[in-house]
Order: sequence, then structure tokens, then C-alpha cells
Amino acid sequence: MKIISWNVNGIRAANEKGFFNWFKGQNADIVGLQEIKAQVEQFPVELIKPENYFSFINPSKVKKGHSGTTVYTKTKPSKIQDFLGMKEFDDEGRVLKLDYPEFSLINFYIPYGGRDKENLVYKLKVYDYLIKYLDKAKDKNIILMGDFNIAHTEIDLANPKANKNNIMFTVPEREKIQKIIDLEYIDTFREFNKQGGNYTWWSYMLNARDRDIGWRIDYIFVSKSLKAKLKNAFILKDVLGSDHCPVGIEISL
Repeated sequence: MKIISWNVNGIRAANEKGFFNWFKGQNADIVGLQEIKAQVEQFPVELIKPENYFSFINPSKVKKGHSGTTVYTKTKPSKIQDFLGMKEFDDEGRVLKLDYPEFSLINFYIPYGGRDKENLVYKLKVYDYLIKYLDKAKDKNIILMGDFNIAHTEIDLANPKANKNNIMFTVPEREKIQKIIDLEYIDTFREFNKQGGNYTWWSYMLNARDRDIGWRIDYIFVSKSLKAKLKNAFILKDVLGSDHCPVGIEISL
């Protein structure tokens, strides 16, 4: 099974840059998107119900052109859930949970926190809620993917020393990723690649992507029970269309 996650930073803008052709070419079993920035009626027609896929779209309920998540899947899930249990987070369309007999998949778009950390308290509150949820579910088969908006360690960004006090790399944020790992959820990419220089997001400023001055803030975690079924994990850094690139796994399910 091939599973891909991508923060598209606006599904309409990404589609103008070739998203639909890329999507068809991947032939993935599941594709989860974050930051779709569109209501259902604003989606490109071909992306509402692509051939051979079930589609689930969870737009923001409070602000058009903001946040939102989508999942495309070849196999119909037994249950769909578009809420975590935190009203502010849920109203922004930041989560989709799909249940299957063998596993549950959760597609997340975690809040950024604000350049000046004005929303950091909210972001950390979301993580605290998520970690409690994951603790209760840790004995189940869980795949957790999306834009987590935090670089975990120094090898996960190009300039760690310059960013040690900046949003997405503060100590309280990094501790939240560590807590997920301490609950024995597996950072799938790090199972196959321990090296630095592997990024998933680049600022639009100062030609950061061309210079590969990036951050790894997009993850796919799996519960410990699925570790033996992992076959590969990858970052598709050459795929354009967003300030993020897709990440994915191959897993036997």
C-alpha cells in the first residue's frame, strides 16, 4: 500500500501547477492533503470525485480560504470522522480520520503558531490534546500523517542554531514531537534515513528552495504495531506546486 501526504498550500493553486496529473501518476492507495484553502464548491471539478477514488473533504467552517484537509482513498473506509474534539481546531477543518478493519488513518494539519508566536499557546494545546488521544490509541494500528509544523531535531532543518528560538523549532514544540515518539509511534522516514539535508518545506523568501534551505516538518508516524509492515518511506522533494513537498510510505496492509 502506498500512502502519500502533502500540504498543497491551496488546492486550486496547486492544481493550476499540475496537481491532478501528478495525482493520477502516483496511483497511490491513499493521498492526504492539508491546507486545501477551499470549500467543496470551490474545488476543481476533477478533484471532487476522481476516478477510482473515494474523496472526503473537510473545509474550514469559520474562514474561507483557510486551512482544511482532504483524503482520497481507493478503499472505502468503514467510518469517517472530521473532528478531534477541540472546537476551534475542528471548526478549521484540520483533521480527517478514516477507519478500516486493519488500521485507522489520521490526516492532520497542525496550526503554525504564528511568526511572532502569537498562536503558540493554541498550537501547544492542540498537541497536548493529540498526545492524550494517541496515548489511549497506542495499542491500535494507527497511521498519523500531515503537516506537523515542527522540526524535531537539528538535522531536520538547514539552520538550527539561527532558528533555536523561532516558531517551529522552540523547545516546547520539539518536546511535543518527542512525546509522540516516546509513546512508541514511529517516525517512518527516520526508520530508513538518518541523514540531515532532507526537507519538506522551504520558505518562499530568499530563494530558499533553490538553495535547499529547508525544514522537515511533514511526517508520517505509525504505531509500533505496524513497524514490521513498513517497506519504505520517502520525501518527494522534486515535486513542485507548493512550498511543501509530498512525503510518503509503502506499507503492507
